[in-house]
Amino acid sequence: MSGQGDGRPGDGAREQRLKAALRENLRRRKAQVRGREAAGEAAPEGACDEAAAPADRTAGDER
Repeated sequence: MSGQGDGRPGDGAREQRLKAALRENLRRRKAQVRGREAAGEAAPEGACDEAAAPADRTAGDER
């Protein structure tokens, strides 16, 4: 998605569809956040489900 076509037909149309899908996804996610905030279900500052830190697998692992 560098914006540079590689000569294949239809690349521009595909890129436009992807851009539109990403914009729509962003709008939907923002609306979800607004709805959660309005309902009082906002996550604590800095918390994000998608960027959650992986579990510490070294604790208690004595091999």
